[in-house]
Amino acid sequence: MMDWLQEHLWAVWLGIAAVLGLAELATLDFTLLMLAGGALVAAGGAALFPGLLWLQIVLGLIAAGAMLGAIRPLLVRKIHHGVEMKTGSQHVIGKTGVVVKEIHPDSLGSIKLGGELWTARPFDDLTTIAPGTRVEVMQIDGATAVVYPVGLPLGHHEHGHEQIEPDAQATDGKPDSDPPR
Repeated sequence: MMDWLQEHLWAVWLGIAAVLGLAELATLDFTLLMLAGGALVAAGGAALFPGLLWLQIVLGLIAAGAMLGAIRPLLVRKIHHGVEMKTGSQHVIGKTGVVVKEIHPDSLGSIKLGGELWTARPFDDLTTIAPGTRVEVMQIDGATAVVYPVGLPLGHHEHGHEQIEPDAQATDGKPDSDPPR
């Protein structure tokens, strides 16, 4: 029995690696995964040096220690401190769109955002945002985008907000497409 075990110690190390790998699925801490990697290195040592158990253990410990010290911190930082995933309508916060129906504090307007029409309201109770103005989404309130202007409407001057006749753009008051960037 001892002779068989000594000749097949690589299989024992593989079994240990498999058990540690499966146990990692329950913890998701990456510690057991690094230990499983050390057991795999020990299995390689057992295949190359079948009679030297002490060498297999040393190789496994060195590999596990190196992975715990070097690879695990990188994995933990990447997984636990990565970019936060935005779900639902939160993905549009910070995106820019164009006003297609005037946004007024007393009445909702509409914006075109990523090819979709969104109901929108201004970020404060004083701002009216004209059609054609580029806006940025500050937050989502229910199904309404709360926006603020990031550019002037097409055909407007900065100081007086006087209307300038656009060069035969849209006849219905709505822009045909997004203004040039």
